Amino acid sequence: MNAQAPAPPPDSAGATPVMAQFFEAKARQPDALVFFRMGDFYELFFEDAQKAAATLGITLTARGQHGGQPIPMAGVPAHAMEAYLAKLIRAGFKVAVCDQLEDPAEARKRGSKAVVRRDVVRVVTPGTLTEDGLLDARGANRLAAVAARAGGAAVASVELSTGEVECLATTVQGLASALAALGPSEILVPDRLFADADISAALKSAGGFVQPLPSAMAEPGASEARLKRLYGVETLDGFGKFSGAEISALGLIAAHLETTQAGRMPALSAPRRAGEADVMAIDPATRASLEIERATSGARDGSLLAAIDRTVTAPGARLLAARLARPLLDPAAIEARLDAVAWRLTRRAERRDLREALRAMPDMARALARLALGRGGPRDLGALRDGLEVAGRLSALIGGGGALDPPPAEIAQAAVALDIAASADLSALSELLAQGLATDLPVLARDGGFVAAGVRPELDQARALRDDSRRVVAALEARLAGESGVALKIRHNAVLGYFVETTAKAAEPLMKPPLNATFIHRQTMANQVRFTTVELAELDARIAQAGERALAIELETFEAWRAVVTAAAPSIQSAARAAATLDVALGVAEWADDVGASRPLIDRSTAFEAEAARHPVVEAAVTRAGEAFTPNDCRLDGQGVGGPRLAIVTGPNMAGKSTFLRQNALLAVLAQAGCYVPAKRLRLGVVDRLFSRVGAGDDLARGRSTFMTEMVETAAILTQATPRSLVILDEIGRGTATYDGLAIAWACVEALHETNRCRALFATHYHELSVLEDRLAYVANLSLRAKEWNGDLIFLHEAAPGPADRSYGVQVAKLAGVPAGVVARARQVLERLEREASGPANLDDLPLFAAVAEPAARFGPSRAEEALAALDPDGMSPREALDALYRLKGLV
Repeated sequence: MNAQAPAPPPDSAGATPVMAQFFEAKARQPDALVFFRMGDFYELFFEDAQKAAATLGITLTARGQHGGQPIPMAGVPAHAMEAYLAKLIRAGFKVAVCDQLEDPAEARKRGSKAVVRRDVVRVVTPGTLTEDGLLDARGANRLAAVAARAGGAAVASVELSTGEVECLATTVQGLASALAALGPSEILVPDRLFADADISAALKSAGGFVQPLPSAMAEPGASEARLKRLYGVETLDGFGKFSGAEISALGLIAAHLETTQAGRMPALSAPRRAGEADVMAIDPATRASLEIERATSGARDGSLLAAIDRTVTAPGARLLAARLARPLLDPAAIEARLDAVAWRLTRRAERRDLREALRAMPDMARALARLALGRGGPRDLGALRDGLEVAGRLSALIGGGGALDPPPAEIAQAAVALDIAASADLSALSELLAQGLATDLPVLARDGGFVAAGVRPELDQARALRDDSRRVVAALEARLAGESGVALKIRHNAVLGYFVETTAKAAEPLMKPPLNATFIHRQTMANQVRFTTVELAELDARIAQAGERALAIELETFEAWRAVVTAAAPSIQSAARAAATLDVALGVAEWADDVGASRPLIDRSTAFEAEAARHPVVEAAVTRAGEAFTPNDCRLDGQGVGGPRLAIVTGPNMAGKSTFLRQNALLAVLAQAGCYVPAKRLRLGVVDRLFSRVGAGDDLARGRSTFMTEMVETAAILTQATPRSLVILDEIGRGTATYDGLAIAWACVEALHETNRCRALFATHYHELSVLEDRLAYVANLSLRAKEWNGDLIFLHEAAPGPADRSYGVQVAKLAGVPAGVVARARQVLERLEREASGPANLDDLPLFAAVAEPAARFGPSRAEEALAALDPDGMSPREALDALYRLKGLV
């Protein structure tokens, strides 16, 4: 979704002081909806109000006038702001939050007509969300930036809610795969890049909110200066050597954060660099086809991620998704992940203890990010307190085996990061929060009550005065009621403070001598009358001062703790990442143990040898249905030594060809992500690029038919696949005339075999392609077996050498419920075509459909069904029922 140019704001001349504040905020954020805080509501004005009312379904009203016209206005309650923000962000809007920076009482000290100070405290965009209520706990929310310079390109990304920063050097042609791997919510793009067709196509396929920025903001010099300012460093050399495109992309993110965070900078990790040579390239079409992170419906259920996810923490779930999205290419790095999975695979008791401890681990990274940005509260401090305590327990559990059971490298590194006793800053912070925070924590710091008793003596004194005064209020209420003989209550609100309230009828004696000398009338309501007394007013002042003093001390304490937390951010982030790493290793081990997955063998060959492999998602579905999944073998070798380079897969529809293709592609994803695989054995030579063209779909928005979309995706495969790639293609050429489709499929097989020289599975119903096994050196035929039994088709779901004898399309049509007459006619036409297969098919002498005199060609109920429907079983004797049964048998 692209950002739209904003309409110019109304002229601010003649505005009231409050509206002048609004116009100032709007002028600074003209392309955002301004949430303007007024008391307990966030109000929107003019065109902002009209857009918000239409999107949120809230009432559009008017407030005062400006320029002689009513001011359109809409508002949302401040306490429910997050829900409305989420809806606006999903609809593609930016929102500038203009908050009150002082209490109205503070404003009144400057004069009775003084206006409460307000300013924009943040700009909310899809990629800058940090609140739990606006985020998917188990999904990442990334802000990405794209830059291209000197023939190269780069994608930078930040997960603001956790502080993770990454940068990937790539090519313009590789942008689509890089963005698809990140799945960003928002993409920053210099406006000059929209003229590049490849970049525009990559942005459209990425699916995030596209935010154009002036190209001048991507200049390397200015970008480098912003990065140094963001990280507070004099040079970027400590982060590694960045290309001009990488600097530009990172600089765009720094500029966006400066604009949207209103001076509050997040706690960011150092940018982690990667290159195209580090991760498997998977284009958007392949990701959608294989349903790696999302099913075709868009839901998480039904995806590979959902099938294998056994993590028990939200950060662990996000890390697992990131690993599946970007499988590795380095066998050593993959083996390190596999070692971590194997560590507690067979030791179930130790794995159970670790996972039970992990369940108590809060999302420390997101809590830290909110605190660093000034949006956190006492519960975020509580999350860090609890998380650090869990980290210490996890470290002890990991080291429980001693020198005789050393953990693998990845687990050992996690244990070091989790050992807060070895870290002076984390140890001191953990003790500070454990002793300083109360048990029951409020959401907001301004609600107070989160500092434990005994931490600050002056706070305890203020609280004692406040609480004692409350007891005095209760005593005063009882005494006033006794002296006046009137049933009354002492209540409090923000406007009147403490006041005496009673019913209108009971108030009459209080307004007459002698009681009116004590009770001073304040307010008359519909059913109540409110009073005060001199004593109550004095008590109100003492209570207010004590409460204000206590809250001020707590807020001061909160800011001090927040500063300590921010200073320890790198260590906290390391501990959070370590816990997520441990969770992923144990979660994958749990899944592997559940389904009987095995450790793959990864090398730098071009082999693909799978024994008894299963599709993880389909197997989970059939297992839930109480059925068994049929495993299959697959052998490919780009060199043609251990197997064919390309296998032509034939067989009936519904026999499992697409499942067979996808399962082998998913094995490569799982293996290179560092996971075990659902197979008896897998040897995999590292796959640099994975391509899948399975399933049909059009792209009407871009004017492409199903066949055109298929050809575009096929063209991408043929131009980008390398000898280390793995390609799966299903029914190429089916969307056009038979001979055209056969010719295209034939040519594609030859190109993949001779030019790309990659490992490939090519499923087809063009049985004529089976002859290529004899014509091309490294091509073999595979077929998914099926059998006919008494006119019915039975799918065996077994892959066997050799081509299929036929496609059984008519039998599948019968299974699908096609009317019997149509099936019978199809059989007749098929028999004629097969008899005359050696020459041109002549169908002129076939009788018309309506003239076919076959009983099966009749539509509607058969005679037997009609007779059965006419029977009345309840009114029949046993003899009559038996006779009816014989008649029905005769009709059949």
